Amino acid sequence: METDVLIIGCGPAGLQAAIHASRRKCSVLVVGKGRNSSLAGTHLDNYFGTGVVGGDTILEEGRRQAEATGAVFREENVISSAAIDGGFSFKLESGEEVVSKSVIIATGVSRTKLGIPGEKELYGKGVSYCAICDCNFYRGRRVVIVGNESEAAVSAEMMTNYASETSWVAWDITANGSLVDRAKAAGVTMYSSKPDRVEGDGKVERLILKDGTTIPTDGVFIELGAKSAADIAMDLGVMPEMDDSIKVGRDCSTEVPGVYACGDITGKPWQVAKAVGEGCIAGLNAAEHAGCGR
Repeated sequence: METDVLIIGCGPAGLQAAIHASRRKCSVLVVGKGRNSSLAGTHLDNYFGTGVVGGDTILEEGRRQAEATGAVFREENVISSAAIDGGFSFKLESGEEVVSKSVIIATGVSRTKLGIPGEKELYGKGVSYCAICDCNFYRGRRVVIVGNESEAAVSAEMMTNYASETSWVAWDITANGSLVDRAKAAGVTMYSSKPDRVEGDGKVERLILKDGTTIPTDGVFIELGAKSAADIAMDLGVMPEMDDSIKVGRDCSTEVPGVYACGDITGKPWQVAKAVGEGCIAGLNAAEHAGCGR
């Protein structure tokens, strides 16, 4: 599939970007899952002209507006991305390949944490939130991937190329079925109970599950969401800041021509008003880069 503008993320920033890019007569594809937006399930009381309003209401109305202007939505995640001649290439969890002239990263911030004992204490000592970043440190060692979504499935399959033993803890799988099958075919051992705690004396030694199962391991990779914005940015040639935010100019452009970012991923304040404003700017400039509306 080819599109003028690909938008990764369907929170307030991504939806506003979609509205403005589509109004410039661009073909626009928005990729992401609305339920992952930090606005989902919340209420706002400080957004101009709305009073107290449900976050879900804003997301639903924003999507309706974007679709009315011509934007197309895919309820799935990006699992790989790359810069190519004349644009960018992406692979979605369904296996679909997308080529775009410009891209807007609007994924929000932070890697989701489990919040279990030992996770914080052993972070950097065997607990990691990025398998693709740290895989080389675990050659010939035992690892556990934790998570239900497609990023966990992709990471589990990948780690079989490095680790001596790869386990995958997934208690409510939402990953694409073909990705799950590939992980199993690669020799990943599956567990279906939730994690309870990480243990070890100065480094990770085991993961304990809620059902009492003990998994001896050297590394626990927590992959609870989609591919992070920092991972996507690096794949496209953009180097994130130390806090994983993405530095942009006043036009929401990054250091790589054709790559834009907006919303929480560009830094504080993490407010809907900022996200929507940057979404407008990013959408207009991504459309211009793609040659739309000329």
